[in-house]
Amino acid sequence: MTNRALISIIAFLLLTTAGYFWFSYDPFVSVGPGITAPNEPIQENMNENSMMMVDDYFLTPLATFQIEARVLSTQRYRTGRESDLSPLDLTLGWGPMSDEINIEKIDIRQSARFYFWKTSRFPIPRRDIETHSANMHMIPSSKSVESRLKQIKPGETVTITGKLVNVEAADGWRWRTSLTRNDTGNGACEIVYVEEVNLVNI
Repeated sequence: MTNRALISIIAFLLLTTAGYFWFSYDPFVSVGPGITAPNEPIQENMNENSMMMVDDYFLTPLATFQIEARVLSTQRYRTGRESDLSPLDLTLGWGPMSDEINIEKIDIRQSARFYFWKTSRFPIPRRDIETHSANMHMIPSSKSVESRLKQIKPGETVTITGKLVNVEAADGWRWRTSLTRNDTGNGACEIVYVEEVNLVNI
């Protein structure tokens, strides 16, 4: 292979990689200052749990769940047992964490099914950030719901209706949901079986 051919191949690969990241990057949808999702999530615990079978997994609904929230970040996953059911996570914010004035001062990222944030200057108290934002694992109830979830962009405000569920498999593998918005760290994410998702026009 000549040097010219090698350079051409490298240039093609670089352009292809750059193009992928350019077209797959979703910029934050700005709507200006103000709270776009003022209300707390609505959760009602279920007394009679009825197990559902999804693919090879057993889902146990623990509570009905409805949330209107600003999408702070999105992350798709293709590897790991969790991705068999949940192709993406949404980091959601409500109350003061749906206000762009606060959001723009906080660096937010997702990795390995966790949500991380940092700030050099707190726009609101730390506890308000912790109790008004959460990383949630989305299990779509249908292909159409999955398609709508994958179209969501950071910065948009959405309503999501479904159930909080625990997941287990026949081989003993388990995945547990949080049932409170007051926890942090490992185990603090909600696992949401999504029955309906809609974009809120601001």
